[in-house]
Amino acid sequence: MSTYTPRASEIKRAWHVVDAEGLILGRMASEVAAILRGKHKPTFAPHIDTGDHVVIVNADKVVLTGAKATDKNVYDHSGYPGGLRTRAYGEFLTDKPEEAVRRTIRGMLPKNRLGRQQLTKLKVYRGADHPHEAQRPQPLAIDHARARTV
Repeated sequence: MSTYTPRASEIKRAWHVVDAEGLILGRMASEVAAILRGKHKPTFAPHIDTGDHVVIVNADKVVLTGAKATDKNVYDHSGYPGGLRTRAYGEFLTDKPEEAVRRTIRGMLPKNRLGRQQLTKLKVYRGADHPHEAQRPQPLAIDHARARTV
């Protein structure tokens, strides 16, 4: 059986907007990564970018569960000996919520040219406003990723 390859005319890109307020970071990121890859479409092919555009708003209101805010770390390395910088994930999330969400989703995409191309379709914003109203993004419901309130 040959590998299915969609033609360029078969690839339709939609725009989705996700309100991240109260959503659990990892659960939201896995859903968004699947949309960026195009796994929700019948024309999905693992070697071609068939995914949609995703706009995430209210990235500063995303939630970490358990003790991840203090126990989980973010590592950056300058490339020089002794250049490892370590920060708690909660601190990283309060300083740069857009980068924290983008980095989490990036880890769930392929680690090659295709993954980098798919990541360009992700737009993350700290507040509720975004400049992509002209594309008329449709709200994407990810209610199962919402944190439970006790």
